[in-house]
Amino acid sequence: MQVAKMASVLLMVLLLLGCGGGADDTEKAPVSLEGEVARSSYAVGYNYGNNIRRIAGEMDIDALLAGVRDAYEKGEARMKPEELQQRLQQFQKDVMQRDQAQRQEESSRNIAEGDAFRQANAKKPGVKVTPSGLQYEVIKPGNGPVPKPSDRVRVHYHGTLVDGTVFDSSVQRGEPITFRLDRLIPGWVEGIQLMKVGAKYRFVIPPELAYGQRGSPPKIGADATLVFEVELLGIEK
Repeated sequence: MQVAKMASVLLMVLLLLGCGGGADDTEKAPVSLEGEVARSSYAVGYNYGNNIRRIAGEMDIDALLAGVRDAYEKGEARMKPEELQQRLQQFQKDVMQRDQAQRQEESSRNIAEGDAFRQANAKKPGVKVTPSGLQYEVIKPGNGPVPKPSDRVRVHYHGTLVDGTVFDSSVQRGEPITFRLDRLIPGWVEGIQLMKVGAKYRFVIPPELAYGQRGSPPKIGADATLVFEVELLGIEK
């Protein structure tokens, strides 16, 4: 999850949790979804429930709902204000620490898998490696002009992780796409300038030339090596 999105949802969770406390009086009861207000209310609750589950991990749902109900009905909180504040701060700290640990684990795994993949790929016939570490293979040569960074390029592409998982593909969508070259990841900026219009290349892009440690959630994790097949269809000056 992107940091901004996580912060937004986390804030909502904290606001909900800050509204109340224990679950001793909370009972599970059938809920009617008849009527517009009821159905809209359920949709909002279900959406935030999904976000809370992804971010917060283990939660006492009965206690959470009791807090929401207490605040919504303008009842008193079942904890003292100082304990509410302490619980919120600890909750936020725990979530951030867990997220950091998960990202570090993901990063270490992706670095190891990416390094092994690129080492093996570099030994294949026809694969060339630039000084930056970009690997490329000519699938089909072109005979047109070579783009400059300020050009808009029209391409067909198919992007996968090293395990073959597809994260983005204009080929699968069946429609080429146009980008301004200098606004793409460094591996694309360098690689496409090696191509002539009409060419099709395969690129293996190390994380430092892709999305690095931040990744591009949810499909591209931290420090992931990316594999692209790119066909350069045209240049728009």
